[in-house]
Amino acid sequence: MSKLTEWAYPLAESLLAEPLPRRWQHCLGVAERARTIAPILGEDADLLEAAAVLHDIGYAPDLAKTGFHPLDGARYLRDVADADGRVVNLVAHHSCAWMEAEARGLHDELAGEFPREGAHLNDALCYCDMNTTPDGTPTNPIDRVNEIAGRYGPDSLIGTFIRRAEPEILASTSRVLERVAAVKRQPM
Repeated sequence: MSKLTEWAYPLAESLLAEPLPRRWQHCLGVAERARTIAPILGEDADLLEAAAVLHDIGYAPDLAKTGFHPLDGARYLRDVADADGRVVNLVAHHSCAWMEAEARGLHDELAGEFPREGAHLNDALCYCDMNTTPDGTPTNPIDRVNEIAGRYGPDSLIGTFIRRAEPEILASTSRVLERVAAVKRQPM
């Protein structure tokens, strides 16, 4: 483990394992997916794994201030945990968060406080999140989107957001899988 991941895992565990054990299992699964795509990330592999294990800390009861977990988690990482800025930005923008921020009237806050990282990293984190069930096991993005919409209800803010984000989630997954396939085709 790198210093970044050595720091990230215990922090995420301390915030999620007891109050939200299922969310903690999800985050562990997302981090596991991040390790599987490490070859396409090069030097950013540890950065992505750290963001993956931390991406949902904004759900922790002590951190939930706005009710929008990407923003709450990123603010905690920036203001309290003194986290690496790139990890903070990935957490803030994970899995099409900008679309949900728009629906919540928080787009200006999100965009104003946290710049987006490169598209390849945002795609990678979205891929990892949307290919992991709430229990941390592998899935596919279509089933994941359906699960989220079903859990929250199709007419809820989250249900509406996830359906709106679905084309971008599928496109992110496709781009990641294309990069994985390209790396596998390269001669050693």
